[in-house]
Amino acid sequence: MVVIDARGSYCPGPLMELIKTIKKVPLGEKIELLSSDASSAKDVPEWVKRAGHELVEIKKEEDYWRIVVKKTK
Repeated sequence: MVVIDARGSYCPGPLMELIKTIKKVPLGEKIELLSSDASSAKDVPEWVKRAGHELVEIKKEEDYWRIVVKKTK
């Protein structure tokens, strides 16, 4: 699993990092995005659905969101 630590970065930074990374990883790879930007909890799942990938998990940790996405196409 690839981990993107985008804590401290604000919209649209975390989503842009995810998009850049998902283009590089092989099909079936999971990407874990760590984001302290609350809007990521809304924006990332919306993008994942539109892009046709799989949202594996979204979880609020102490001061950030942990979002796991699987590349499916």
